[in-house]
Amino acid sequence: MMASGRAGELGKKVLLLEKNKELGDKLKITGGGRCNITNAEFDSRVLLKNYDSAEQFLYSPFAQFGVKETFDFFEKRGLPLVVQAHKRAFPQTEKASDVFVVLEKYMQAGKVVVKTNAGVSGILKAKNPPLSEASKIIGVKVGNQVYTASSYILATGGTSHPEIGSTGDGFNWLSDLGHSVQAPTPNVVPLAVKEAWVKSLSGISLSFMKITFYANGVKKFSKTGKLLFTHFGLSGPLILNLAGKVGDLLHSGEVTAKIDAYPDTNLADLENKIIKNFDANKNKMFKNVLDEIVPHGTSKAILPLLKLTDPDVKVHSVSKEVRKNLVQLLKALPVTIEGLMGFDRAVVADGGVTLTEIDMKTMRSKLYSNLFVTGDLLHIRRPSGGFSLQLCWTTGFIAGTNA
Repeated sequence: MMASGRAGELGKKVLLLEKNKELGDKLKITGGGRCNITNAEFDSRVLLKNYDSAEQFLYSPFAQFGVKETFDFFEKRGLPLVVQAHKRAFPQTEKASDVFVVLEKYMQAGKVVVKTNAGVSGILKAKNPPLSEASKIIGVKVGNQVYTASSYILATGGTSHPEIGSTGDGFNWLSDLGHSVQAPTPNVVPLAVKEAWVKSLSGISLSFMKITFYANGVKKFSKTGKLLFTHFGLSGPLILNLAGKVGDLLHSGEVTAKIDAYPDTNLADLENKIIKNFDANKNKMFKNVLDEIVPHGTSKAILPLLKLTDPDVKVHSVSKEVRKNLVQLLKALPVTIEGLMGFDRAVVADGGVTLTEIDMKTMRSKLYSNLFVTGDLLHIRRPSGGFSLQLCWTTGFIAGTNA
């Protein structure tokens, strides 16, 4: 939508082929329907460090259309943006549908023709071009029909959320055309875990947790942030943005983790806190007092981990061993990672064309002079938090400009 709107704005006759019944299905569900439109880091050098090894390739495109230009684009079209935690920018209305409307009007102003239910089945290239000329795309097939144009922009998205059409079609076309395409992996995605206690807390979100990952028992990395327990394992911003690194660890063997429920409290201070609580509630049942000690909503999962011989034990009868076990548990709740959830639950999947095969100043393929590649079709790893949609606006605008 950004690419076609931009090309239309520059006076080109544009046809947008959409395989779904309507445009923007994926856009409308981003950010839980609120649309995390960008990340409000206006220093491009700081921003681009979030794009992993693609950083060096993105200076030129972001110099042309970066975060400031994104703010200007939407706000000048009547959609003010607000910045929330971790510099995540949203439309002030917090409605993804309002972002869609801005893009729809942008295309309408540029007289873009939209054809829905038009799934492209293949891309046609010129056979044996003259030695003095680069290869060219000569058409795209939709059913029994072939559409031709002077330029072609691929903006199909990758493989996250296949239920709304992102099934990797673009990867297949680009591979058939001779481009080197990195196989996609869901890298901003929840984690599947083995332990039943995690699944029993499904729906509970905790805002300040530290999780440390181990590969074959060797500590690898830690991170603190918001954690969401689900019926299959762990999610939330903290997990989503670590999933790519966890996926790398899974290749080397068993991956386990420990969750620290009190990352800013050391073992001794935590034990003193629990002792004070015990002293104030000596004659109460331990299981009823536990709610005051552990993170809100987690006592039902933590109680069985203590393996009490008497579940109705009074606080004054809780042994020193059980108390110390509770302290250790709260600082290192055990988790076994079984794997990453699939593309159907992925917020972001990487994979795509190797960036050395694209002129990143224009988004033009280096193999085909009239083919432009955008967004999730480029092999760029990035976290959640507005970075994917910013990539969309940047590459779409530049492709539309140069096509």
